Amino acid sequence: MAIDPTRFCINRKIAPRLSLEAFFQLVQRLGLSKVELRNDMPGGRVSDGLSAERLRALTDKYHIDIVTINALYPFNLIDDDLLTRAEALLQEAQRIGARALVMCPLNEGISISPQQTVAAMQQLAPRFAHYGIQGLVEPLGFPVSSLRSAVQAQQLIAEAAVPFKLVLDTFHHHLYEQAEQEFPLGIEVEQIGLVHLSGVEDLRPTAELTD
Repeated sequence: MAIDPTRFCINRKIAPRLSLEAFFQLVQRLGLSKVELRNDMPGGRVSDGLSAERLRALTDKYHIDIVTINALYPFNLIDDDLLTRAEALLQEAQRIGARALVMCPLNEGISISPQQTVAAMQQLAPRFAHYGIQGLVEPLGFPVSSLRSAVQAQQLIAEAAVPFKLVLDTFHHHLYEQAEQEFPLGIEVEQIGLVHLSGVEDLRPTAELTD
């Protein structure tokens, strides 16, 4: 069964050298309207330095809907710097009309306990609620990631009793060795807020793949 084209959202990483306006033009030429913006572009800023008013003018001009910003990192290692960056990203999301903010776990080979991740979610959730932004937790499948499993991520969201949803990335799903065993029995499809459709062709072993 074909997916309704209006459900597709184009990640800005597909054409990282384009200006925001050129990216919006590309999305419009494809007959689509939804985008995911990022804060890890060459300029390091979601809006490339454009004011919120200018960005909103461009989204109006090209009929673009900003679904989400990617990403708050590392969301499960709470400190003053993380909270400051979370506040800034949430404010920007609200200003530019983005509906959600992706949250990525620590991905540096340092263990973060499930209890720490739950506590981080509970500390962040009121801030998301204050700005009216949906939180989307994206487990990363790399061996060095502190949260690899989509099923575990959903379980921790439920334990934290927060209204966050899951980002299911097909690349990261593939990287996590137990994904195929866990997924059919443990995933709650209605709690998936966004799917990243990723494709990789590489001759290296799966465990060696990076971004």
